Amino acid sequence: MHHCGRFQYGAISRRDMLSRCACGFGALALGGMASRLAASQQGVVLSGGGLHHPALAKRVVFLYMDGGPSQIDTFDPKPALQKLDGKPFPMTKERTQFNDNGNTMASPFKFSQHGESGIWVSDLFPHVATVADDLCVVRSMTSKFSEHTNANYFLHTGHGLAGRPSMGAWMSYGLGCESDNLPAFVVLNGGLVPPGGQDCFGSGFLPVRHQASRFRPDEHGLDCVQPLVPDEQQSRMLETMQFLDAAYLERVQGDSGVESAIRNHELAFRMQASVPELMDLSGESKATHALYGTDSSNDATAIFGRECLLARRMMERGVRFVELTCPVTANNDRWDQHSGLTKGHQDNAMAVDQPIAGLIKDLKSRGMLEDTLVLWAGEFGRTPFAQGADGRDHNPFGYTIWMAGGGVRPGLVYGSTDEYGYKAVENPLEMYDLHATILHLMGVDHRQLTYPFGGRDMRLTDVHGHVVHDLIRSI
Repeated sequence: MHHCGRFQYGAISRRDMLSRCACGFGALALGGMASRLAASQQGVVLSGGGLHHPALAKRVVFLYMDGGPSQIDTFDPKPALQKLDGKPFPMTKERTQFNDNGNTMASPFKFSQHGESGIWVSDLFPHVATVADDLCVVRSMTSKFSEHTNANYFLHTGHGLAGRPSMGAWMSYGLGCESDNLPAFVVLNGGLVPPGGQDCFGSGFLPVRHQASRFRPDEHGLDCVQPLVPDEQQSRMLETMQFLDAAYLERVQGDSGVESAIRNHELAFRMQASVPELMDLSGESKATHALYGTDSSNDATAIFGRECLLARRMMERGVRFVELTCPVTANNDRWDQHSGLTKGHQDNAMAVDQPIAGLIKDLKSRGMLEDTLVLWAGEFGRTPFAQGADGRDHNPFGYTIWMAGGGVRPGLVYGSTDEYGYKAVENPLEMYDLHATILHLMGVDHRQLTYPFGGRDMRLTDVHGHVVHDLIRSI
């Protein structure tokens, strides 16, 4: 038997099968099931087409401290370590990443209290210390993972393995973007891609348009939007693509992957006009550049300064979630000092200290800090005992993060670790709690922001998490 050479067997989707079988009654049921999903893909998944409750924050900037800053060298001073420096550590040690652990190691940095709140900050952060009264410091954060890749997935997606949507993707899915010309979720790549790679910023099982758009904070950040062909030729190409996409979309009757591709093409076209203006910092005043440190003689400071300034400009234009990754510092491996802790932490702190303080001050002066949540966090902390002569291994049992603005209580220190800074002993927080609280500040109930996948409604916090109301300022 011969077949026509132009005939092709095509796969029948579940949607097609339901439409063609039983006079299409299956499609009626599918339509009812899909109505909520269709609304969610427009960024309207919340009850009544609005927020679950009044939002205190409209946007998030995540200052991701790749590698795990040491809590006992930054925001959680422990005088007991000074007394035991070089002596056997008095507590039972859990297994660590390399399990090459030595004696107690005191912090080489000095701490002092700052602001009316009296928050303790080490001398690694002289600039951040000037905004101490704006900080909400959590000293009792915990993680389930002590290895970078899994801990990064957990921090970003609420799950220790690859394949789940990033926190920013959930924000894009649930709240959409306030701009027609920019994505809802942006990652500014300072030079370091975290262990775990781009899956830390992915959309997982959510439609692909919710994944992060990645930019570099320099002239090369424009590469992704600069057309490779003349405008007239590009317009013809886009018209042809739209015609073909629309024809295919009609055949597959609303395939989310095709819809996402069409939306991404359209957004990329609009970004060609919006992104060059966004990335051009020449219109910012000299005082603003000096505030952020974009003119610093230290290259890493200048890079992170541009990241912070671009983050402010993006949020002004309606971007919902901006994540900043750390720049490369000379001869250092991010905040991951298994040896050479003093120099490594000094270099990494110098890169981010002035830009972070500048961002908070600038947001505050523009009236944006009130509804912008600033999050400073790494994937875990570090041990109070030494690895080798002058390093610290990974410690997920108790470490420090902080937030500012966006409805959190300023000048607050929440939770505590034991007297050596090893494990959380008062008000320990899990990652699910942090994610639930951030969503709450954005006006979203973490239990109701869901997406159907794998036979159940999935969410950022899985089946865990509670909102930590003690961190939230009263209205």
